[in-house]
Amino acid sequence: MTTTASESSGSDDEFMLTTTDNPFDPSTQFNEWYAHDVRNGHHTSSLLARLTNSSNDMSEEDQKYLLNQAIDEIIANDELGIYKRVPVRKSNASEIVQ
Repeated sequence: MTTTASESSGSDDEFMLTTTDNPFDPSTQFNEWYAHDVRNGHHTSSLLARLTNSSNDMSEEDQKYLLNQAIDEIIANDELGIYKRVPVRKSNASEIVQ
């Protein structure tokens, strides 16, 4: 469900697909995000999996490219306007409390 935007924007930022009505962050609250997504009938992960023609034989870069293409396709064909990209929040060592 993550992808890089380097193909389109020149950056190495990673994104995930979510819906506008989901209050949870899929990168930090995945279980809550997934439960909300399925409970509301979106099945975003399943949709993304169906549209991503990936395999374990492909490089990670190629898999990310295909994932990005699938996210672009979902958003481009989203007549209800419910899908959006959100940046992946990566853990930061400075945020870890010791």
